[in-house]
Amino acid sequence: MGLTIKRVDRLVGLTVLGSLLTTWLVLTGFDVVTQLLRQLGFVGRNGFTTLDAISYVLVTVPRRLYEYFIFAAVIGGLMGLGSLAGNGELTALRAAGMSRLRIAASAAGVVAVLIVGVTVLGETAAPWGDQKAQAIQLRMKANHLGLSGSTGLWARDGNRVVNAKATLLRQVQGHNVVQLADVRVFTLTADGQIDRFDWAQSAENDGREWILKDVRTTTLDASGTHTTHHASERWDSHLNPRVLEQSVIQPQYLPMRDLYRNMRYLERNGQNPGVYAVTFWGRVLYPLNALVLVLCAMPFAFGALRSGGLGKRIFVGILLAIGWFFLQKALVNFATIYGVPPLPANLLPAGVLALGAWLYFRKRS
Repeated sequence: MGLTIKRVDRLVGLTVLGSLLTTWLVLTGFDVVTQLLRQLGFVGRNGFTTLDAISYVLVTVPRRLYEYFIFAAVIGGLMGLGSLAGNGELTALRAAGMSRLRIAASAAGVVAVLIVGVTVLGETAAPWGDQKAQAIQLRMKANHLGLSGSTGLWARDGNRVVNAKATLLRQVQGHNVVQLADVRVFTLTADGQIDRFDWAQSAENDGREWILKDVRTTTLDASGTHTTHHASERWDSHLNPRVLEQSVIQPQYLPMRDLYRNMRYLERNGQNPGVYAVTFWGRVLYPLNALVLVLCAMPFAFGALRSGGLGKRIFVGILLAIGWFFLQKALVNFATIYGVPPLPANLLPAGVLALGAWLYFRKRS
């Protein structure tokens, strides 16, 4: 009996795995080619070369693989089980006494194994690649700005050099506000010597001017160094907040450790962590969402797709994946607006799907 079960798992698993990998490759490849053509349109702008365009696309491939996996899992799962249903093999398995839940679990098992690697990819190579891509894009749009993964944002502001360890995005009355954290300002003399150094906990533009908070200023002259401290100070800077906004790595492209760090930073300063908290819990629940969505798609393979062709399976798979995407967005936004904490707000879509899957398999198995 044990050997029989392993053979069945292998049959279902390998069929689903082949369909999933093919779908994953097609979806990601199509997006990569589309993005490459778009980036080639920027060649020649501010020294942006064809090599930059290719590099930009290549470093974002891990993130595209991460994003498309969940869609590939649904469509590939339906295609794999759909082909077994079309050949009558699902009927044979059912006649041999296997429940729908048992067959669906074999398909979901493949997804569960793959999702471990995908999650690691989404927390390592994908954020690294997105930071590299952001640096390439920023260099094309603003020559006086630079990004480094380890030292943060660098900018030239007249006779000053500015470094911010982190750039954060906040929403105030529906508008994005850029906040620089752990700011260092080096003021240089005409011959390139440092004659003043400012460190500030944060810098924020209120729409009219820059304000530094918790500022420690050190000046150098012939008699030595002099240090002063101010709770806040006006900063006469020409840094454009709209241009700086382009330097902010979007929350969905950050690893969970950076999302958590930004959440804690904003909370410590009495600010709403907002999009960082929603994105963080969405990332934590990503594996659960993928597995539950695949289980929810399985009933279509046992029913409506049994006599359908490949086109019908792909259509239903795309419809399910897109429907889930909008359902998740709508439920999270709805819950956030009404003050539901980020964890239950992100758990709600997976809960709705899990309930649907449980009701189906409880009734049919």
